[in-house]
Amino acid sequence: MRQRSLIALVPFIVTACGDDAARTQLPGNASAAVTTYAQLVRASYEDTVAAAIDLQTATNAFLVNPSEASLANAREAWLDAREPYLQTEVFRFYDGPIDAAPDNREGRINAWPMDENYVDYVQSDASAGIINGDAAIDTDALVSLNAVGGDTNVSTGFHAIEFLLWGQDHRVDGPGDRPYTDFIAGGTASNQARRSQYLQVVTALLVADLSAVHDAWSPDAANYRADFVAADPADGLRRVLTGMITLSGFETGGERLQAALDSGSQEDEHSCFSDNTHRDMIQDIQGVKNVWVGRYTRLDGSVVSGTGVREVVAAVDADLAAAIDAKIDASLALAQALVPPFDQEIALSNAAGRQRVQALIVSLHEQADLLEDAFRALGLELTVTE
Repeated sequence: MRQRSLIALVPFIVTACGDDAARTQLPGNASAAVTTYAQLVRASYEDTVAAAIDLQTATNAFLVNPSEASLANAREAWLDAREPYLQTEVFRFYDGPIDAAPDNREGRINAWPMDENYVDYVQSDASAGIINGDAAIDTDALVSLNAVGGDTNVSTGFHAIEFLLWGQDHRVDGPGDRPYTDFIAGGTASNQARRSQYLQVVTALLVADLSAVHDAWSPDAANYRADFVAADPADGLRRVLTGMITLSGFETGGERLQAALDSGSQEDEHSCFSDNTHRDMIQDIQGVKNVWVGRYTRLDGSVVSGTGVREVVAAVDADLAAAIDAKIDASLALAQALVPPFDQEIALSNAAGRQRVQALIVSLHEQADLLEDAFRALGLELTVTE
């Protein structure tokens, strides 16, 4: 989802900036935790960009030679690209490079839910979408069309690519099954040339947007990262924990899980075309754990590690740190226990699946509450601009 007002996103107690003397003295390892966080962000986005480039290579190969095999390769590359990206979502919600105005790149990278008929044909309308219209299909056009007329009018990002690769999901036991012949002249759908052009442009835009976010976190440059690590560690930790709290409770536990559980509808699941939603949940929580423990395992198996937020909190309240350890691990285990496909977990007829989803929602909100306790224990303050 696109970033909303920070005041609306963060449900915990907000205090105006007050007397510094009244603020809890941060432990001496606070600066190290902020530095480690910047290192984790850089490594995570570096992997994400590399995986997105692999996705672009696979989609271009598919478009050069459409076949069942080349489409399967492109789909697998999309799934692979989601793995590192989802672990970066914890770096959102504090006006950082991913979601700060005016670019709001997150809104171009991962906006959802998506009205499929805004982009291409659907079962009920063979002529729907930008692809079946006459508007230009280039980077500027797709950017300008994103969210025009409503937030679900998504024209860019992971989920637009997902829809083009899988198509609508009408199956109970699997994902969408768009035929590769949708991209072949005289194939199963009209406007195959525009469809191919759309897939090529939207994938290139994804790489460009992720690269821009990555560059903002590069070391030894005059960029966001430089300002982030040079600032007061209290300000850095405020941003870090805001991202962890908001992703845990509001976004994953609320927008992505509670809304889908309430409706029981496939249309409300996060990655509904590919049936990859269970991985979305797992990797979002893994991202929170990465920041908490100060450790990220890269795609090549190497590890980036240092001082985690956990060590800062433990220096102030060891019992609270241990409670957060246990809760994050519990949330991760509950996410791993979801039985794919997720649309069947939330089906109104699946009592056991709905109980699994509900248990995860409860755990994530408890996780957010404990992280709010850590926010307060460190004496951090959320500045509100009137």
